[in-house]
Order: sequence, then C-alpha cells, then structure tokens
Amino acid sequence: MSNASSPRFLVNPTADPVALRIEGRVFFQICSCLKDFFDKAIAAGKRNFAIDFADCSGVDSTFLGILARTVLELRRANPPGTMVMRGLNERNRELLANLGVDRFITFDDHCQVDVNGNGAQALDVVMEKDQVAAARMVLDAHESLIEMNPDNREKFQDLLSILEEQTKRD
Repeated sequence: MSNASSPRFLVNPTADPVALRIEGRVFFQICSCLKDFFDKAIAAGKRNFAIDFADCSGVDSTFLGILARTVLELRRANPPGTMVMRGLNERNRELLANLGVDRFITFDDHCQVDVNGNGAQALDVVMEKDQVAAARMVLDAHESLIEMNPDNREKFQDLLSILEEQTKRD
C-alpha cells in the first residue's frame, strides 16, 4: 500500500467491469485525474465500474462528489450502468452514508477488481495548479452530492459560496 503522502490509482479501463484500485488518501488537489478517467471511460461506452478501497486510507467530499457525479451519469446512461465498491473501511463507508451516496452504489467485498490484466496502468497523479479549474471541479463535485441528496446543501452551503466566488474570477 502507498502511504498517505503518495497516493496511487491503479486502473484497467479495458476490464469489465472497469477497474480502479485506490491506494493511500484521496484529496481534492489530486482528484482531476480520477474525474478524467471516469469521463473518458463513460465516453468510450463503459457502463460498469468496480472500485477497490482496501488500501485507501481516506477520502474527502470532493472525491465522493466525483463518484456521485459518475454514478448519476451511469444511472442516466442508456443502458444504465453500475458502480460496485469493495474493501471500504468503516470511516469511508460512514462518509458515503452521511452524504447519501451509499444508496446509489452496490457494496460487494467479493467483486473482482482486475488492475493487473491487459490494459492495466497507474494514473498520473498530479496536483492541480490552476486554482480556478480546481475550484470548478470541487464545485461540480459538491453540486453532484447535492443532486444526489438535497440534504447536503446545508452541509456545503458555505463552501459552495466560496467556490462560486472563486470561479467567477475567471
């Protein structure tokens, strides 16, 4: 497992379901590569995803918002898609439940997450340097959490106000 200072994302976009293993801690400054990965896979017609959290030490609300956005897109797709998660620790599962994301995801600790087969690779984890782009991504992620569960608006209202101001600067 990677330590918290060097997260790693192993993916296999050719697997069915598309596989992602998260190692270390996921935080908003490094989420853009994951958002891009999901966007490209869905654009390529992929509809089923499996995510392994066994080596994930923690996540933040931006990452959960990116998952929410992806799940919402999968639900709207024709045919609809699925997201399955395995290996969540108690804290990560609690975060999913507190934001209402757990109602839209399947949990199966026995699902296959093939990040070793043909097409497997590590994503380039890069810190987002463009502050406006980062603010837009964080805003979009939190708006997805609110779309998924309107009760989240109150939780993130102050953050949304700050992010909306930051994105207007462009």
